[in-house]
Amino acid sequence: MEEGPKIVAAITNLFKGADARDWELVQSVMAPSVFVDYTSMKGGEAETQTPEQVVAGWADFLPGFDSTNHQLSSFKVQLHGHEAEAQYSTTADHFIGSEVWTVIATYQTKLVKENSKWLINYHKINYDRQSGNTSLPKMAHQIIADRVNS
Repeated sequence: MEEGPKIVAAITNLFKGADARDWELVQSVMAPSVFVDYTSMKGGEAETQTPEQVVAGWADFLPGFDSTNHQLSSFKVQLHGHEAEAQYSTTADHFIGSEVWTVIATYQTKLVKENSKWLINYHKINYDRQSGNTSLPKMAHQIIADRVNS
C-alpha cells in the first residue's frame, strides 16, 4: 500500500478518536513525544507532550460538548523517507444543545514511521476563523467543572 493513505489514515484517526472520545484511538496514532502548537488559536506556549498529556487536555474540554465533528479535507502530504508532513483543512463543529461553534483552520502535522506504523510527533493548528456561538467553549469548560464538582 502506498504511504500517503496510511499517513492520512493516522491523522483521520486522531480526529475520529477525539470526536468519539475514544482516547485509546487518539493515543494509538501518536509518537511517545508530540510537539503540540495551538498558539494561533488560544495563545500560550507550544509544548512537547506525551500522548497521555494531549488526551488529558482534550478530555478536560471536548466532553463538555454534546458532540463534535471534525471534517478534514485538502490533504497535501510530503514524504521524506521515514518522516512525513501533511497539511490539510478542517472545519470543526462543536455542539451544545441546538447551538454550534465552528472553527475553520488548517493544520500542519508531522509523522514518523516506527515499526511500519505512522505516528504523529508534531501537531500545529493554523487558526483562520470561528463562527456560531463563540460562548460555547466557556460553557463546555463549565459543564466539565460542574461534573467534577457534583
